[in-house]
Amino acid sequence: MSDLRVAMRPVVVTGLAFLLGVGAVAAQSLRPTRASLDRQNRMAEEHHYSYLDDADDVERFVRAGLLVSVASNPDFDVKEGVRFPYARPEVVDFLSRMGRRYEDACHEKLVVTSLTRPRRLQPPNASSRSVHPTGMAFDLRRSWRRECRSYLEGVLVALEIEGVLEANYERRPPHYHVALFPRPWTRYVEETGFQLAESKYVVAAGDNLWKIAHRYGTTVGLIKQANGLRGNTIRPGQLLTVPAVR
Repeated sequence: MSDLRVAMRPVVVTGLAFLLGVGAVAAQSLRPTRASLDRQNRMAEEHHYSYLDDADDVERFVRAGLLVSVASNPDFDVKEGVRFPYARPEVVDFLSRMGRRYEDACHEKLVVTSLTRPRRLQPPNASSRSVHPTGMAFDLRRSWRRECRSYLEGVLVALEIEGVLEANYERRPPHYHVALFPRPWTRYVEETGFQLAESKYVVAAGDNLWKIAHRYGTTVGLIKQANGLRGNTIRPGQLLTVPAVR
């Protein structure tokens, strides 16, 4: 059944088991695998998502409100030239939340390099099982800064374990492919507010431990303990683990 037919059907998600069902078997790696593709396609099927074939299908889904416009804003940038700047509404929510975290931690903007891509307009190296045609997938630019790559990869793996997405690092060209699972994502945000057990933070010029602790609502002592720091000295570019206080 296509999602044009189920668009107005109410969605009910119950129990933590559904939220964590995919995460229980998620590989703690960003390496593309057959199992990862299986999970992405299975979730597309569970959401009753259609695989769009061409530009006309994309326009039809935009008119129906199943896909929404995605544009550069204060939270993230969309690379110029993205042909179909549309995605599922939950993708925009994720990009906004993740973009604010990423810029706060890494001092650069999150950049989206691809969004919905219909089947007949996929690049030559795309998998025939790609979920980009459903509007639930997007690509993120890989930063040239190692500490920023470490930060983003850490968050993606953590969310993969929670069962709200599948993420892969792809080399040609270098980028992160992310398939967001809308219902588990919505449930996860409702239950946690997108608060992971810990965050990663790249120290900027002028930072000190008190400022970082205040920003994240934690304590200097917990930050020092999590990073094995004996004193209060930190340096720009240093990657810190910032434990959350629940």
